[in-house]
Amino acid sequence: MDLSNRDVNYNVGDIVYVIYRNPHIQNVANVQEAAIVSDPENPSQLALFLYDTHYPLSNEVAVYSTSFEAEQAYNHYFGGMGEE
Repeated sequence: MDLSNRDVNYNVGDIVYVIYRNPHIQNVANVQEAAIVSDPENPSQLALFLYDTHYPLSNEVAVYSTSFEAEQAYNHYFGGMGEE
């Protein structure tokens, strides 16, 4: 089930949503808001800005235009928001 918006063209300043896994606790993930920005290492490319870090914007990252879409994907892959 592919729920991400891979065919969407993003612009600098767009707010998007991603499913972010805690790098210290691998079984913890949540929906986070991120900003589309110019990649500081390659200004002709776009990047995600999340938790004061730039991440390359690529087809390997599932990016959602709305929190609702991201929550649907989260529920599909992880079984529900807020469930522990």
